Amino acid sequence: MNKNIRRVTETAILLALLIALQTLTKPFGQIVTGSCVNSLLAVTVLFSGLPAGIAVALISPVLAFLLGIAPQILTVPAIMVGNSVYVTVLFALAGRKKQKPLCRIAGWLGAALAKFAALYTLVVWLICGVMAEGLLETGVLKAPMLKALPAAFGGMQLVTALIGGAVALLLVPVLKKAMHR
Repeated sequence: MNKNIRRVTETAILLALLIALQTLTKPFGQIVTGSCVNSLLAVTVLFSGLPAGIAVALISPVLAFLLGIAPQILTVPAIMVGNSVYVTVLFALAGRKKQKPLCRIAGWLGAALAKFAALYTLVVWLICGVMAEGLLETGVLKAPMLKALPAAFGGMQLVTALIGGAVALLLVPVLKKAMHR
C-alpha cells in the first residue's frame, strides 16, 4: 500500500477511535477521558508520525467541545496548543525507530511536563488570570467557570498526560509488532 494512503487511513482510524473514546469515557470524568485522549495522541504520533499526531491533536479539542467535554469554546485553542506541544515533544524525544528505552521515558516525561506547562500558562495564568476581568465583564466567562478552569487545567493535565503516555509506551511496541513495522 502507498505510504501516504496508509498514513491517511491510519489517521482517519485513529480519529474515529478518538471520537469513540471521548464519547464512551465522558461519563467517567476528566481523569479517564483525558488519559484516554492523551494515550491516543501518543499512540498516533509514535505509530503514525508527527503529521498524524498534529492532526489528531488539533481535531481532538474541537470534537471534545462538540461532545460537551471541553468546558468552554475559549479553551479549545489552548487545548490545541497543549496537545500539539505534547505530540511534538514526544515525537522529538521518542519518535524515532529503534529508540532506546531511556529516550522513550524522557519523551514521555518531557511531553507531559510541556503539555502541562502550556495549558497552565494559557488557561490558568492567561485566561483565568490576566484576561479574567475582561472576560467576566463581557460575559464571555462566568464566575463559576473561572473557578473551575484552574482545577481542570492545572495538575490534572499533568496526571492525565503521564497516564496516557505510559499506556501508549506499552501499546506502541505491541502495535508495531502486530503491524510488522
